[in-house]
Amino acid sequence: MLFHNYERYSYQRVPLIETICQLRFPSILNIGAQEPAAFQEAIRHAFPRYAAKTEQLPPRLVNQGTPEQRLEPQPPVQNYNFISEDGFWKINLTRDFIALSTLRYTGWEDFAQKLDQPLASFLQIYQPAPFERIGLRYVNAFSRKRLGLEESAWNDLMEPPFLGPMDEDDIVESSVSKCSIDLEARLAGDILMKMHAGPGLLGGGKQDPEVKFILDGDFAAHGQITPDQIPQRLEAMHQYAVRLFLGSMTNTLFTALGPTESNG
Repeated sequence: MLFHNYERYSYQRVPLIETICQLRFPSILNIGAQEPAAFQEAIRHAFPRYAAKTEQLPPRLVNQGTPEQRLEPQPPVQNYNFISEDGFWKINLTRDFIALSTLRYTGWEDFAQKLDQPLASFLQIYQPAPFERIGLRYVNAFSRKRLGLEESAWNDLMEPPFLGPMDEDDIVESSVSKCSIDLEARLAGDILMKMHAGPGLLGGGKQDPEVKFILDGDFAAHGQITPDQIPQRLEAMHQYAVRLFLGSMTNTLFTALGPTESNG
């Protein structure tokens, strides 16, 4: 099974390397036309560090499948970053989306609370139209070295659906240079999931040469989503993410993470 039953645990050795929640809305040109001073003031106590950068988007394909098909350049986008004092939490704001990301995820309730005030301030200041897409993404990197499992093969630690051919007895792990599972599926509640699973090097291996097992689950909902619908949609995505995480591991790996039951 790809998804385990929904159960909550805390872990002594958390494999999460990044958690991202993004909410996309119809473009608000005022955000790129001037710096978001009022928004900064509203969240400055929690996100005191500020930076802005101009991002050039790739060309957009228009009139696809017709004789007039062509690549059309897109205008640059201002991306405003508001960062916590410790550098582990960040709000991104552009004319098309607002996002919260963290490199130090401690639990769903804490993450949702960190999102509440910036999102409320954004809604009050900019009064966007209903959101077009909301997404929740969890990127995990399982390190055998960190978990004391260096002598274990991946097929002792990960369940077969996440390994693909690497789970076969006639495949020697050390001989495999690349193997990953990429899945896009529609789940109950009109939630779309994109999943990537497989061994890989973080940052291209430039700073850390250890091969880790990457489990990247990206969950999203599309449509006309009003602010009052956001908590329920995000909670449903969070539950899928937890079930996917639990479903990916054998008991050996689960035990190595140091789980304790969570009542939250």
